[in-house]
Amino acid sequence: MAWRQFFLLLALSILALAGRDFYKILGVNKSASKKEIKKAYRKLAMKYHPDKNPDDDTASDKFKEIGEAYEILADDDKRKTYDRHGEEGVKNMQQGGGHDPFANFFGHFGFGQQQEEQREYKGSDVVVDLYVTLEELYLGNFVTIKRDRPTFEETSGTRQCNCRMEMKTHMTGPGSFQMTQHRVCDQCPNLRQAIETEELELEIEPGMLDGMTQRFSGKGEPHMEGEPGDLYFKVKTIRHNIFERKGDDLYTNLTISLQEALVGFDMTLPHLDGHGVAIKREKVTWPGAIIMKKGEGMPNFENRNKLGNLYITFDVKFPRGELSSEDKNSVKKILNQASAQKAYNGL
Repeated sequence: MAWRQFFLLLALSILALAGRDFYKILGVNKSASKKEIKKAYRKLAMKYHPDKNPDDDTASDKFKEIGEAYEILADDDKRKTYDRHGEEGVKNMQQGGGHDPFANFFGHFGFGQQQEEQREYKGSDVVVDLYVTLEELYLGNFVTIKRDRPTFEETSGTRQCNCRMEMKTHMTGPGSFQMTQHRVCDQCPNLRQAIETEELELEIEPGMLDGMTQRFSGKGEPHMEGEPGDLYFKVKTIRHNIFERKGDDLYTNLTISLQEALVGFDMTLPHLDGHGVAIKREKVTWPGAIIMKKGEGMPNFENRNKLGNLYITFDVKFPRGELSSEDKNSVKKILNQASAQKAYNGL
């Protein structure tokens, strides 16, 4: 009878710890990719946004629940913990706990046996440079990467694994006990190295900076006695022909003719997404002059509504031909400029 009550209590506790089904909330399978999860979240978030449902009191709760589900499933570590231990396991992880949420039900049934904490092994992490264009960092993009990953696969035979030292207590007489230490190993299948080809879906988010990484949990080097390491893709920007990025700001040089520098000009500079940046000058533009176009830089990674600035430095292209005496006199007459010759240290 006591055992029946125990298992009933255990079953109820497991259901309580399991919590909500976040995959069901977002309407995706457990094998869904990050891209599919994000797409489902955006669709549902737009549908249940409180601003679009002012008369529906349940929309706000649904919107909040969708956000909580996405927060867990979009994070590799949280998703891994959720798949193993449910919502309660994620809460325990966020509170800094690292114990198994079911340990309290089994910890008192060692029957005189103590086991040392088992060492956790993990394969090496792998860092791969991800070369991206400035256009991708401006607009964002999804890319699919095919990769040959080393792994282990089962083969014939068995091997010792998960070896650890255990302390056992023996009764040697009335009121007398003796503790002995024993090396205990499990029997695991033999493994051999293999290569697994996989496709990874990676999001390049607008405003990402050089050196930022995206992590794929468990996709690094394998370890025979433990979990594989992690795979990191590290952002590196390909040099652009027109723009140079510094933080959220963009810089470029624009060459104009001497005539345009003197009398002014009007032009459109193509931006990274194809829209035109209007540039109009009605006064003299000297070589090295810089103008700023507010809000024409890169999107900020943390706040995509915030944009950097575009700085344009002007170069003036002088004519190569010779001026006639008559032309020289005409230029002198038009400019009416006294000599400004001066030597100085410009470094």
